[in-house]
Amino acid sequence: MQVFSDIVANCTEFTDSDRKWLHHLIMDWRVIADLSFSDLLLVVPDDEGRLVIAAQCRSSTVISAYSEDVTGRMLDESLVYYANKAMSECSYVRIENIRRLNGIERYGVMTPVKHGNKILGVVMRESGVDRLSANGRFESESILVGRILFRMIGQGSFPAEDMSSRSNRYDLRVSDGFVTLSAEGVIEYSSPNAVTCFRHLGHEGVIDGLYLSDIVTNYMQPGASFPDTLPVALSGKVMIDSEVNTEDACLSFISFPLYDYGTRIGAVVVVGDITERRNAEKLLKTKDASISEVHHRVKNNLQAVSSLLRLQARRTDNEEVRRQLKEAQRRVETIATVHEGLSQTGDEMVNFDKVISNILNMSVNLSSSPNQKINVSYEGSFGLLPAQDATPLSLILTELTVNCVEHGFENLDTGNIIVSAYRVGKSLTVVIEDDGIGIEEEKTNEALKSKDSGLGTQIINTFVKNDFNGSIKWQPREGGGTKVTLNLNLRAIA
Repeated sequence: MQVFSDIVANCTEFTDSDRKWLHHLIMDWRVIADLSFSDLLLVVPDDEGRLVIAAQCRSSTVISAYSEDVTGRMLDESLVYYANKAMSECSYVRIENIRRLNGIERYGVMTPVKHGNKILGVVMRESGVDRLSANGRFESESILVGRILFRMIGQGSFPAEDMSSRSNRYDLRVSDGFVTLSAEGVIEYSSPNAVTCFRHLGHEGVIDGLYLSDIVTNYMQPGASFPDTLPVALSGKVMIDSEVNTEDACLSFISFPLYDYGTRIGAVVVVGDITERRNAEKLLKTKDASISEVHHRVKNNLQAVSSLLRLQARRTDNEEVRRQLKEAQRRVETIATVHEGLSQTGDEMVNFDKVISNILNMSVNLSSSPNQKINVSYEGSFGLLPAQDATPLSLILTELTVNCVEHGFENLDTGNIIVSAYRVGKSLTVVIEDDGIGIEEEKTNEALKSKDSGLGTQIINTFVKNDFNGSIKWQPREGGGTKVTLNLNLRAIA
């Protein structure tokens, strides 16, 4: 199925400015669909002169007659005459025949899409026959304003010429509430939901006949700050969005000025109570701040533990104890590095390729002698990993890297370690190779899995089995050195 951007991109008669105008039209036109209880179709001519449906909008205030998306289809032949007439005469055209769509009788009108002196296509508005006669003031006021906005498309005054006024921060619908204003900013009609919004603000009683700006400012605290866009939104002079915060409520506004051939005749302002949304955002910010504080304290505590181990290592005269304490310090710093990577993401996921690079380079520097030059390189990708996999995997890889340095490159000045990662879904294969002195055949696999192996090897075996239900294989590397292959089952997929 074709999408809007592809359809308008293929129309070579359109300039970039034309395409941007059409894009903003479909960004804003849902207010017309909601107010007029209608379905909207944007129809544009392609390079072969055929009329293509470039976009559609279903109303949220009434059940749509369109059960599926018709974007990309050709306009029904019975409607082509009216579309061509609207474009050629640059006029509002009523479709004479009642259409039946999915069992629903529909009547329709078309208006040209005018941008400057150019006609880009038409918008067809289709409504149920039952909407020909309004059933009450709410319906009549809503349909009246919707029709004015619809006709503004053909006059070139909808959407707004100034696109910079949109912040696109709000997601209000007509069903949230709306008020209609006179050209002077006086409320001429307020929907029931709009009245409820202003009651939450603190206003009791009738609001029709009052200035919208007066109602809002009466309930703001003296000296309270407000967005620069608020006065403009409340006057209805510009298509813009804004909000007001008081002690009792937070209301959001989107204003749509109404024009009749260049003369501003009033405005419709969609209003919604977003108090709960803002409260939820505040709670989320508080939660984020608390989590950041916890991460900061954990980081400090791990650094403190590392410092204590370093101090203890310096105070002992026993070389073996000093070595063991340095290894413990290295393992604590490994956990701290992974935690630092996790604390910088909001979703508890870590870019493991970036983190493991820092960790392994740190491990090599700590375990190698000053005159050794050992290079670590990488192939493949680990991708994003959650904390429950990232921490044990990092410990496994650091222990294997340290083994390479301490045993594979003992008495050697240079060496290379290659870490290769191959991931498919939950299956992860990691190969660690070094070009050191190599491992004796009799020390591979079963011997290295025994309880008599070193602490580092025991840590590796424990994590591989318990955390990943995986396997590990040690073997001599072709060309010299050692090759270790890990086959792991990840517990979660990013």
